[in-house]
Amino acid sequence: MTRPPTDPADAFAELGRIKLGEADLDDVLQRVAELTRRVLPVPVEVSVTLVRDGIGHTAAFTDDVARDMDERQYAQGRGPCLDAAASGDVMSVPDLTAEDRWPDWAERGAKVGVASSVSIGLPIQEAVVGALNVYARTPHAFDEDTVAVLQTFAAYAAVALANAHLYDSTAALARQMQEAMASRAVIEQAKGIIMAQRRCTPAEAFAVLAKVSQDSNRKVRDVAQALVDRAARTTRH
Repeated sequence: MTRPPTDPADAFAELGRIKLGEADLDDVLQRVAELTRRVLPVPVEVSVTLVRDGIGHTAAFTDDVARDMDERQYAQGRGPCLDAAASGDVMSVPDLTAEDRWPDWAERGAKVGVASSVSIGLPIQEAVVGALNVYARTPHAFDEDTVAVLQTFAAYAAVALANAHLYDSTAALARQMQEAMASRAVIEQAKGIIMAQRRCTPAEAFAVLAKVSQDSNRKVRDVAQALVDRAARTTRH
């Protein structure tokens, strides 16, 4: 027996409970695809296309037919999901048997039982663009109200993508700052050791580290760490 469609409000609420900072992006996009599939009253398959540097990739899909329809477009370098991703617009194909913009792709779709499709560009302005793609086995499956619902799901996918990009950027920045602070702390320790040994100024101590770094072709931080480690071993003994 066919399961009744999920209420879109319930699906949106479920998406809202996902903690984007704690969830893997692919997992979030897969959840978006699955919930999109569940809210529509007609049988559909869903995929999420991501495009980076002109190269398409299906990050999530509910059935192989959706992935194959996407990959057909990637191979040809053209198709509704790629156009939607590039433009951010809605690309509708009401009847694949009458489609003349992408005839090869449409012919392939008709052979595997796809009768209509809609691709909705993810409203993002980052290095990665994308589209939410929905494939139906009946023609003219997507009216204006259905597309409006799908646009909300596309917005959720876009938010997940934007948050993932921000999270990755922030995490990378945090790591860089931690590494920089750790390097500075080691260098300051090494300078202190040199100042105590040579009775010199901080600038002179750093000049010593820099000279050893240049002569040994090692980073100043590595030279400083070696000096600190050696001093620690000497203290223990």
